Amino acid sequence: MIETERLFLRRPEPIDRAPLHAMWADPAVMADLGPVKTEADSDAALARHASYAPLGFRAVVRRADGATIGFCGLKPGAPDTPIAGMLETGWMLATPFWGSGYAYEAVIASISWAWANRVEPAIVAITARQNARSRGLMARLGMQHDPALDFEHPQFAADDPRRDTVTYRIERP
Repeated sequence: MIETERLFLRRPEPIDRAPLHAMWADPAVMADLGPVKTEADSDAALARHASYAPLGFRAVVRRADGATIGFCGLKPGAPDTPIAGMLETGWMLATPFWGSGYAYEAVIASISWAWANRVEPAIVAITARQNARSRGLMARLGMQHDPALDFEHPQFAADDPRRDTVTYRIERP
């Protein structure tokens, strides 16, 4: 478990399934990330992240009330992309929790955990070029856009604007 002032980041538990499914089923959350997920898709995402242990995204839980508010962590970069095998961070929060600094807090904690427990020289994050909010957070995290690692994401159709993917990178301090 990773702890911050306001959050716990822990392996997903059965109690997290419903709030995470609701988040992944929200078109606003998924607008720049991919299609909304069914319950089966959500369960598959949770299983995929569990297979990345000791990495994998974690449930983001607010300490004040135990609410599961998002999903954040580290994973291997996707195969068949320029970031394959690199250490990738990512995040998503349910819409009621946007704009409160929770994503920044969770990602900083994940990156700090990586520097203390992993040997990779850098961490990357990706998003659709159009995703200004995530790109802004990447910059606030101290990540730099690395155009050499930008790519057309194979998850999206050729005419989908989310296919145009940018990569940000932060080097080990």
